[in-house]
Amino acid sequence: MSSSDNAFLTALQLILHMDSDLFSIVTLSLQVSFVAVALAALAGLPLGAALALWRFPGRNGVIIVLNALMGLPPVVAGLCVYLLLSRAGPLGQLGLLFSPTAMVVAQFVLVLPIIASLTRQQVEALHDEYAEQLQSLGLSTTRMIPTLLWDARIGLVTVMLAGFGRASAEVGAVMIVGGNIDGVTRVMTTSIVLETSKGNLPLALGLGIILLALVTLINALAHLMGETAKRRLG
Repeated sequence: MSSSDNAFLTALQLILHMDSDLFSIVTLSLQVSFVAVALAALAGLPLGAALALWRFPGRNGVIIVLNALMGLPPVVAGLCVYLLLSRAGPLGQLGLLFSPTAMVVAQFVLVLPIIASLTRQQVEALHDEYAEQLQSLGLSTTRMIPTLLWDARIGLVTVMLAGFGRASAEVGAVMIVGGNIDGVTRVMTTSIVLETSKGNLPLALGLGIILLALVTLINALAHLMGETAKRRLG
C-alpha cells in the first residue's frame, strides 16, 4: 500500500473517530463563516433591495462597484482589514488583529458584495414583475422592501448559501488577519496549507474531505432551492 493510500485511510480514521484537533478546526471554521454570512446578510439584503428600488444620482456607479467587488481578491480584502485593525490603523486600539473577530470582518468584506449584488438582481426582477400590483396597494418604496424580500426568500437563501461557500473556502484573507494561530485562529483552509507544508497529510486530507463535503452540500442545497424557486414561478 502506497504512502498516499495510508494517508487517506488515516484521514478517514481521524474523521470517523472524531479527532479533537480536526473537529476543533472545523468548528471554528463554521463559526467564523456563519457569523460573517449572518452579518453580511443583515447588511446586504436591505442594501441590495434599496439599490433595486431607489433611483438616485450615482446609483449605477454603486452597482458597478458592488459587482466589481464580487470578484475582490481575498488577499486584497485581507490586506485592507489588516491595515484597518493593525496597531497603526484606525481600529488598532481594539486589539482585534489575529483573532476570530478579525477573520469574521475579512469574510464579511468578501461576502457582503455578493449578497448585496445578487439580492439587487432578484428584487429588481420581482419589482418589475409586480410593480403595478404594488403601486395599486399604495405601498411606498420603503414598505416595498420587506414585501419583496419576503417574496424572494427562497432565491435569497440560495444567495446566502453562495456567500457561505465563498467564506468557508477562503484562505488568503483569514491567513493575513488571523495569523493561523494554533487553537485560536486556525481554520480548515489555513490548516490544509500548513499541514501539507509540514508533511502531515492525514490531517490535511481529513480537513480537505470535510471541506469538499461541505462545499458539495452547499451547492446541492443551492441547486434544490433554485429548482424550488423555478417551480414556484412556473
